[in-house]
Amino acid sequence: MRGVGTPVPPRNGEGDRAKRGGGDSRFVARPAVKRARQLRRSMTYPEILLWQRFRQRPLGLKFRRQHAIGDYIVDFYCAEKRYIVEVDGIVHDIGDQPQRDEFRTIFLKDNGYRVLRVAAQRVLADADGTAEAIAARVASPLHRPADGPPPRTGEEHN
Repeated sequence: MRGVGTPVPPRNGEGDRAKRGGGDSRFVARPAVKRARQLRRSMTYPEILLWQRFRQRPLGLKFRRQHAIGDYIVDFYCAEKRYIVEVDGIVHDIGDQPQRDEFRTIFLKDNGYRVLRVAAQRVLADADGTAEAIAARVASPLHRPADGPPPRTGEEHN
């Protein structure tokens, strides 16, 4: 028996703070996040090969796989550098997929991401070399503007 003044523990998940997964609607996954989780379980072979290398954090870079950005799911994402790596297999050359890929790339670039597309065949031919080349590019991208000439300073006159 409990004495007077002994606190009674909360029942049925009740408590003074919300717990993750306790039915709180804040933790309901967006459709893109749910789909990304599914895609992580069914990655293509070239994606698996790259992920095995990216997990070792080449050049100290941390990559995420099948990461949701807006309504899109990118193959690999380095948050520190805002860099996206897409592995393109033969399906990216069929039907309207090239136009959809271009629209997606424009959306991502307009939102401040750099996008690198890599052919799946290249990964299959040399996964180690491809992963090293990607990591080197992500770690030290060329410093050039994405669109057009470099910005002009106030000193220049035409």
